[in-house]
Amino acid sequence: MKDTVLTARRKKIEIITLLVCFVLANLVNLYAIIAYNRSMMEMITSIFYIIIFAFVLYACWTLLRLLFYGVKALLAKKKNRL
Repeated sequence: MKDTVLTARRKKIEIITLLVCFVLANLVNLYAIIAYNRSMMEMITSIFYIIIFAFVLYACWTLLRLLFYGVKALLAKKKNRL
């Protein structure tokens, strides 16, 4: 079998990016708990919502990166034609 196209470095970067999204989702949840004077037990009970929000953040970040690198590639291609 062939190895995957993604390098080990890219896989590590993607895992770290997902971890950052998870931490950011936890911080948003913590802010909401403090702002609305709820018990800290909600950090545990809302973990599934946090996980879903982390994946949504990751998907948004991925779309932004795809747009950025797509535009960058189009501009480079156009520059090479001239």
